[in-house]
Amino acid sequence: MQGIARLPEQPGRLAGRVAIVTGASRGIGRAIAERLGREQAAVVLNYVRRSEQADAVAAAIRAAGGIALPIQGDMSRVSDIRTLFTETIRRFGRLDIFVANAGISIHVPLVDATEDDFDATFALNARGTFFCLQEAARRIRDGGRIVNISSSATQGAAPTTSFYAGSKAATEQCVRVLAHELGPRQITVNTVSPGITDTDMAAHSPFREMGAKLSPLGRLGQPADIADVVAFIVSEEARWLTGQTIQAGGGVRPR
Repeated sequence: MQGIARLPEQPGRLAGRVAIVTGASRGIGRAIAERLGREQAAVVLNYVRRSEQADAVAAAIRAAGGIALPIQGDMSRVSDIRTLFTETIRRFGRLDIFVANAGISIHVPLVDATEDDFDATFALNARGTFFCLQEAARRIRDGGRIVNISSSATQGAAPTTSFYAGSKAATEQCVRVLAHELGPRQITVNTVSPGITDTDMAAHSPFREMGAKLSPLGRLGQPADIADVVAFIVSEEARWLTGQTIQAGGGVRPR
């Protein structure tokens, strides 16, 4: 009796493509980087301080047979943003996928917010993302994919989220505009908005405990849940999806 024929291994959906993921040393960024690596994209891992964690992510991608390159850079600084893209092109000769994930979350009532709180949040979440999108638009190949990681906080009005939600909402509008500007080049530009997700950043969130209760699925989101959504959006199957904000929050409707 003959054995079952072994099917030939299929290459990953992103084989031959080069991706940048900002804020990739932990949490959602790490999950996205590792997910794209499993699809055989060469992944540039941006990080700002956690070099050991970024190296661990790179090692995990390489151990699974992928290609990974950590590059340090503060995405609130335009000079660092441009260096990240320049070094990526120098090392790999191309850019096909960009995921703007780096961000910070400070939760305080609006009346208690300081100028430093506001400036730090908007410098990275809004200004930094804007110039990341600008550089991606200049560098990415025709037919590429740009993904902005926002937050379901932009859909609600929960206390303590004023400038965090405001900074993220600004990026969502930039994405809608950029989708039209890059459409002639067949480049898609979309936003993924996670809900309450089980990450280090969410560990101190005042909304963490209610997250699982509000979801019809009865649990907190996991970084892998968001990474799988991103992997779809950057694939060929999502070629007809652009200028959209995809709510990836397990069905939670923000208040």
